[in-house]
Amino acid sequence: MSNDQPTRWDLSNIFPGLESEEFKQAFSDTSKVIDELVSCFQTKLAPLTDKTDPNVLNEALSEYVNTLNDTITHIGKVANFIYSFISTDSYNKLATRLMSEYEQLGVRLNNQDVIFKNWLSKISTKVDEIISLGGTVAEHEFALKEIIHFSQFLMSQAEEELASELNLSGASGWKKLQGVITSQLSVEMEIDGEVKKLPGPALINLRSHPVEEVRKKGYEKEMQAWKSIEEPLAAALNGIKGTVITLNKKRGRKDAVESAIDMARIDRETLEAMLSAMQDSFPMFRRYFQAKAKRFGQEKLPWWNLFAPVGQSETKFSFLEAREFILDHFIKFSPDLADFAARAFDNNWIDAEQREGKMGGAFCMDIPGTGESRILSNFDGSLDQVSTLAHEIGHGFHNDCMEKAMRTQLQQRTPMTMAETASIMCETIISNASLKQAKNKEEELAILEGMLNGDSQVIVDIYSRYLFEKEVFERRVKSDLSAEEFCDIMERAQKATYGDGLDENFLHKYMWTWKPHYYSAQLSFYNFPYAFGLMFGTGLYAIYQERGESFIPEYKDLLSSTGLGSAAELAHRFGINIRDKGFWEGSLKVVKQRINRYVEI
Repeated sequence: MSNDQPTRWDLSNIFPGLESEEFKQAFSDTSKVIDELVSCFQTKLAPLTDKTDPNVLNEALSEYVNTLNDTITHIGKVANFIYSFISTDSYNKLATRLMSEYEQLGVRLNNQDVIFKNWLSKISTKVDEIISLGGTVAEHEFALKEIIHFSQFLMSQAEEELASELNLSGASGWKKLQGVITSQLSVEMEIDGEVKKLPGPALINLRSHPVEEVRKKGYEKEMQAWKSIEEPLAAALNGIKGTVITLNKKRGRKDAVESAIDMARIDRETLEAMLSAMQDSFPMFRRYFQAKAKRFGQEKLPWWNLFAPVGQSETKFSFLEAREFILDHFIKFSPDLADFAARAFDNNWIDAEQREGKMGGAFCMDIPGTGESRILSNFDGSLDQVSTLAHEIGHGFHNDCMEKAMRTQLQQRTPMTMAETASIMCETIISNASLKQAKNKEEELAILEGMLNGDSQVIVDIYSRYLFEKEVFERRVKSDLSAEEFCDIMERAQKATYGDGLDENFLHKYMWTWKPHYYSAQLSFYNFPYAFGLMFGTGLYAIYQERGESFIPEYKDLLSSTGLGSAAELAHRFGINIRDKGFWEGSLKVVKQRINRYVEI
């Protein structure tokens, strides 16, 4: 494939392939690596109590933490290599079988994690004294104290082990089902006089097709397609949410929101301040939706026009042009960022081609122990997809900053709230650069449309997803929900957020089917952290505009430290109070300026 075509990623430098001797050995070694971790605990930590001399505890705990970091590195490298095949080819039976075998090993690691949490909680009164002695334990202060916090939400050892084992045939199995069904979905549709077989991601991308007739037909095909698989997906969602509810109750959690904000390293005060600011912004966004509807001669937007291009731009990017555009503007922000992006492109770290069997959307994953990341996208030449590429490269740069700061695996554990920091920054760089280069008002309008469409998705649509998931949890306590009920909840959530900006006769009641976020038992409410990321990133970009180059070293230090503190602590470095509604309102004012200009043109 030429450099001017969307690439497929290359992981051959990690392992030559799934059937290579190198990978087979690494996979085989996984069991031994976990054995070594268990042995280290049993011989070094298990005999010790809170009565043990602090120096002895410090030495033993340091050895265990180092062994744990090595274990996470090894299994992460193996698991992500397997996942690179599953995410790009759900028909790959070897990868599917290997992931299933790996997950069996993961149960053992999870059980050991529970044992360690319980032990650490029993010496919690000594932790500050042990930390004061310095060394590895002190360097992992935040991670260890977070583990102690989470230890209070554990069931008994036997119950946690059973839950871990049952997960493979329960919640994890349901999640796999959703992934397989949606990735293998395809429809036939006539476009420009030619009947084409479209995989799910390509069908979804028709939402931004320049011809309204094609968008409308694509919407209708979507509704039919999701309808055809709604029953197994409803069963999957019921299974996952039911599992979460049961485990939260057994673990002493108030609700799924409590667990989510803990994982996000924020508190309810922060969440409420942010959600309140988001809700207050809905009239502003509805003004944008209504202005867009008028451009199509409509009073309200039907869903098929929600993502429609507006204005005129002749700009269509080849993959090579997307590369050059991103590099040209990244280097103005930071040469280090541009260098990283060039490495990602030149070494084929990006899988950008659209094809059947490949996951929709986009993501970035770190490959532990290699200093590399891999990026998945579904590139179609649009400016929106260029922004998506920049967004995911930002995640990779974030990983790179932690790697260069020599953070261990425990020190790299970043909550989703802070994980969006670099990605939003990179996306903003590209969007603002596009806006400045607009040749005329029509092109300016087209670029503003892309920016506002993204903003509205992260603020308005994310809030609708929050409402949807909240009601699903509340009702799932009493009984299973039918596919029809899931659709009803989704439609009402969209009406509550989009309001009179959208035509209530043409919403997207099946959003719950294809969004993988809902199907994670480990991380409920996979939605509000995106809104946090957008507004926090927007706030940081405003600081960058004020300070210029002097901002960059502190920014990179922040990225390298996102596993070392709470969101509030890290934000405080830049004088940001995330519990203050005013901060979130300030970020939304930037969006308001864009809307004002959009309406004005």
